[in-house]
Amino acid sequence: MSAIDTNRVHGGTRNAGFVSKFIAALQHWNDARVTRNALSRLSDRELDDIGLNRGDIESVALRG
Repeated sequence: MSAIDTNRVHGGTRNAGFVSKFIAALQHWNDARVTRNALSRLSDRELDDIGLNRGDIESVALRG
């Protein structure tokens, strides 16, 4: 089994801050996309059970 350390601090180059911010933004975008897709697959009844409606999906996805 192998493990990937995603919490590694990049150092030693000037562009590391930019790269880290870019990767964080990319991860945030992907998390929002996955959440949006998962919530969109739910029925209106299922959304109502968790206290949401279709209009809430975008704001919930971006909040995470």
